[in-house]
Amino acid sequence: MQELRVVGVRVELPGNQPILLLKETQGERYLPIWIGAVEAAAIAFEQQGVRPARPMTHDLLREVVRTLGAELEAVNITEMRDGIYIAELVFGDERVVSARPSDAVALAVRTGAPIYGADDLLDEVGIEIPDEQEDEVEKFREFLDQISPEDFGAGSGSGGNPT
Repeated sequence: MQELRVVGVRVELPGNQPILLLKETQGERYLPIWIGAVEAAAIAFEQQGVRPARPMTHDLLREVVRTLGAELEAVNITEMRDGIYIAELVFGDERVVSARPSDAVALAVRTGAPIYGADDLLDEVGIEIPDEQEDEVEKFREFLDQISPEDFGAGSGSGGNPT
């Protein structure tokens, strides 16, 4: 397993599909994962320090885990099966819960848990960005600094339902 860090999320045009971009902490490979808009907003909100008026689902899950006396020790992105990434939430004492990578990462950024990618997965789908494209990564980081939560269509509430 290789430790990964969250570079950020962006919206791929023209389809408006959000992408989570992870990078090896001790390597040059990137792992792009297409995710849903809600999960993209949840990750971006936490990275930007945005606190919605009401807790998001991932905030609730963090509090439930804490209240039950558990601690998220790690997130493992283990494989791709039929074009779908598979992740695990690792709670210790060999307690593991299967999860979507987007939900797992949204929880990891809230708890500070490390994120790992399986070597085989990174060998299969990891992308190396040559040095001459490093400025593109910097542009992506600048984009992330400028993006707002509204860009993800979030913040519209719960359809008028106050609960």
